[in-house]
Amino acid sequence: MTRADLTDWQPCPVPQRAPLQGRYVRLEALQLAAHGEDLWWALQGPEADPQLWDYLPYGPFAERPAFDAWMAANAASTDPLFFAVVELTSRRAVGLLSFLRMAPKDGCIEIGHIAFGRVMQRSPASTEAVYLLAELAMETLGYRRLEWKCNALNARSMRAAERLGFVHEGTFRQHMVVKGRNRDSAWFALLDHDWPACRAAFTRWLAPDNFDAQGRQRRTLEQLREDTARA
Repeated sequence: MTRADLTDWQPCPVPQRAPLQGRYVRLEALQLAAHGEDLWWALQGPEADPQLWDYLPYGPFAERPAFDAWMAANAASTDPLFFAVVELTSRRAVGLLSFLRMAPKDGCIEIGHIAFGRVMQRSPASTEAVYLLAELAMETLGYRRLEWKCNALNARSMRAAERLGFVHEGTFRQHMVVKGRNRDSAWFALLDHDWPACRAAFTRWLAPDNFDAQGRQRRTLEQLREDTARA
């Protein structure tokens, strides 16, 4: 049950640019000099996901200067606050994501601007990248509400949100105009009282013993979350 009385509530700290270390990836504050070359190939190279930019409000970038200008603007931004996802085995940046729409006074923060290279997709790296930001927001900084929003036509993003434990709250019709087209936005959120079960499931799912010799998961994130909720 959500508490109505929050007389003891204090605003949350704003996330900083400090790195976040995981088992598979490290999140680093986005920098053009450090990450630009890797991300150009991961997001725009010949092996990049052709659907990556379909629902993002920018891209794809036909030329490197335009991509670099976009990267530099992201790196200088504080809200959104961008992080590069660096794969620990290759030491290459393979994706990016951000915090955005931060409201420390209300304890509300969003994860978005997600652009993962093909090597990250459907991998422990992609799950861990989101988990690291979620843990920082909900566990370390004490936010009450973590949001996820996407185009209501973006089935991949909606499936990902629900898999990660976000609850669908509804659709905001004619919410935005993106690339000259209407966008109805699907809203998802993860609340503070949902976080302990989600955190336990993330931790168990990311553990090495949850994967077989071929890297296949033994238990899904949804199954582990259900197990935790029943315990």
